[in-house]
Amino acid sequence: MVEGAPALDAVFHALAHDARREMLRRLAAGDLTVGELAAPLQMSLAAASKHLKVLEQAGLVRRTATGRRHICRLRLEPLSSAVAWLRFYEHFWDERLDALQDAVERTTDFDEEESQ
Repeated sequence: MVEGAPALDAVFHALAHDARREMLRRLAAGDLTVGELAAPLQMSLAAASKHLKVLEQAGLVRRTATGRRHICRLRLEPLSSAVAWLRFYEHFWDERLDALQDAVERTTDFDEEESQ
């Protein structure tokens, strides 16, 4: 499990790039090699490897080498910690959005009364 601010910062940093999010999405279906991860993203193996390094540092991916093949596997524990952190604030946003909806409905009702 990811603990502490630096680990959580690393997870959110890793999730901040679309290529890394795409890699994680594809790894959710099963283990892939670096080449398999790089191919649909139209990037070099070196570029894919740099993105994987960020994912590894965040603990989201584990890479193992078998000969020249590097196999990547998704690790869910750090994502669970990030989701838990976000859920802590979910009630705050729900309350704010409910208040906004109420304000919009009051304004709409007021505008309808004035036009009659």
